[in-house]
Amino acid sequence: MFESAELGHAVSKRTYEKELPKLRSDLLEVQASVLEKAEFAVVLVLAGVDGAGTGDIANLLLGWIDPRDVHVHAYGKLSDEQSSRPPMWRYWRDLPARGKTGVFFEGWYASPIHDRVRRRIGGAEMTRRLAETTRFERMLVDEGALVVKVWLHLTKKGQRRRFESLAADPATAWRVDKESWKHHAQYDRFRQVSERALRETNTSEAPWTVVEATDARYRNLTVARTLLDATRARLERGRRTAPSRAAPPPAPPIDSRNVLADLDLTKALTAAQYDKQLPRLQGRLNELSRHRHFRDVGLVTVFEGNDAAGKGGTIRRVTAALDARHYDVVPIAAPTDEEKAQPYLWRFWRHVPAKGKVALFDRSWYGRVLVERVEGFAPEPDWMRAYREIVDFEDSLARTGLVIVKFWLAVSAKEQLARFRARQNIPFKRFKITADDWRNRKKWPDYAQAVCDMVDRTSTEVAPWHLVEANDKRWARVKVLETLCRSLERALGAR
Repeated sequence: MFESAELGHAVSKRTYEKELPKLRSDLLEVQASVLEKAEFAVVLVLAGVDGAGTGDIANLLLGWIDPRDVHVHAYGKLSDEQSSRPPMWRYWRDLPARGKTGVFFEGWYASPIHDRVRRRIGGAEMTRRLAETTRFERMLVDEGALVVKVWLHLTKKGQRRRFESLAADPATAWRVDKESWKHHAQYDRFRQVSERALRETNTSEAPWTVVEATDARYRNLTVARTLLDATRARLERGRRTAPSRAAPPPAPPIDSRNVLADLDLTKALTAAQYDKQLPRLQGRLNELSRHRHFRDVGLVTVFEGNDAAGKGGTIRRVTAALDARHYDVVPIAAPTDEEKAQPYLWRFWRHVPAKGKVALFDRSWYGRVLVERVEGFAPEPDWMRAYREIVDFEDSLARTGLVIVKFWLAVSAKEQLARFRARQNIPFKRFKITADDWRNRKKWPDYAQAVCDMVDRTSTEVAPWHLVEANDKRWARVKVLETLCRSLERALGAR
């Protein structure tokens, strides 16, 4: 991909000074349109050969457009907060909202390229990381973002000349250090690995633009035009960049099983059995959460289920066993305006716990394939592709060492009705029942089908679903605690 960027392109000073004012004006105009419409975010990835001028380009762009709506992100050595979470967490955290622009120095490409150059990872692991990157960028585009990726290229001789020029000037000598020359000595290796990375991530949704950076004026104009043309084209296409690529329709079931219909909802515990087992399991969970290896894992629990299935009460029995300093309960409701301005999974990535911590999600990212699917809040292409995105998300968490335990608390329609009526008749529980709850009952078969599809398509080895018979609250609470203990014991035993 680099051959076309080694042809000696140059722009005269006269041409540069003539074209620049109009280019700057056009950039400001499209930036204002992006901000006014607030239909999509602009994600600009600036990467390239050391010395090619990614920093210079970023500074120029911030001088040419309104910097108040642009956020620049450079990533160095991982902080303690970042290293205790999945690698993609810091990029998700920094994504720009709709209407805004985010500039990412090297972005999510620095890690796989540098790790492969230094042989910290093999070719197969690099392929996996690049595939993860491609899916991440596809998701951004499907969520409406414009992804512009620019690689600034220099030949080996060009890089040496640039370093020598910078080193000769006292004002810029600080920009060339021992690491720069070390990279220059590895230029051929960097080129080989970088070219592979660009080739494998050069997609129709997020293509690379390779720019020769020998001549600064040519480099500056080309990068600015690339950003301008891409943004204009995106504005012309409107709210959606293209028809969403839906996941293929679910395959016909192998058998006629309905995972919910097969549950034995008559399972129950007596009060005496419950009073004996509850404190025992809570004590066991407390010990596991204080295990010396727990700091190397962490726990993510997902509580989904029918309305009035007892999620809140079950969560309280779990948290009673934990140190309040080490867990967060994350209640999920309708997204806020801030959350609507971001990709769907953004609000969940924000709450991913660090290692040694616990996050309990009361409702979760599965809302897209449940309530948003059934109620029509999400178009079919969006909730269909969500299965794939959710599996990728959970796989990212698991690769960091987080233990993921997902529960579906199931009650019968008859039991749900009884609980709804009880809530209406008890003053301090009346707030729990809403008009939405009654309306959702009318769509019981639709929700049941959505749950079955969800379990079929997102129950994986690293994040399996656990179906909990919840007609009897005591049985449900004990089963949840026992499942959490077993899951943690397996994870800690593998350490």
